Amino acid sequence: MTLPEDTPHILVVDDDPRIRQMLMRYFEDEGYKVTAVADGAGMRAGLRANSVDIILLDLSLPGGQDGFDLAREVRATSDIPIIMLTGRDDVLDRIIGIELGADDYIAKPFHLREVHARLKSILRRRQPKAPITPPPAETGSATIRFEGWHLDRARRQLKNPDDVEVELTTGEFEMLCAFIDHPGRVMTRDFLMDVTRGRHLEAFDRTIDAQIVRLRRKIEADAKHPQLIKAVRGVGYVFTGKIDA
Repeated sequence: MTLPEDTPHILVVDDDPRIRQMLMRYFEDEGYKVTAVADGAGMRAGLRANSVDIILLDLSLPGGQDGFDLAREVRATSDIPIIMLTGRDDVLDRIIGIELGADDYIAKPFHLREVHARLKSILRRRQPKAPITPPPAETGSATIRFEGWHLDRARRQLKNPDDVEVELTTGEFEMLCAFIDHPGRVMTRDFLMDVTRGRHLEAFDRTIDAQIVRLRRKIEADAKHPQLIKAVRGVGYVFTGKIDA
């Protein structure tokens, strides 16, 4: 059967032939195009020969290059989404994978339906979205003051109440702008990924949490007891600071 041209194409990279066959059969039955390879050389050939939409990448691979090495190689030239599949469920491995640019990290043994759900979520986030409603004029201005802080959007500069500049990464700056543009609104992680354009945060829910932790350390008087960016259990986050602009 000929699939439509816009059918998502999955590249599976796993040295276990049983897992390759299982993933290929499942996702082809779900209507995807699937290419399955065993190592880094196969991955490179697959990327050259096909327009790939997402990579399912095993962490432990033969040939001297593991999944971390291959993720780093892909990220050097491409933003193709990567889901890491691994038999090791170690927190450090997860952190390394995220820092290298993995969009998700799933431990083996896994349920195929869970892999499919996460894959669909990542692909959905990469689809063009309707324009987000512009922020109110008073918070969309170039210069904003909140709780003594001074944010200059044009210069991408943040100064604390003592007029000392606080350096922000691109992701932290966009996250702070998202909160200031929607004060008092509870925002889900998905919404935050959308308004911060996702790729800076690698589109991974737990990376949103880590980004907020880092931002709190820079703008909260006590990051362990935040007063500006508060968590809403089971939902997301809300900015409770007073906007003075």
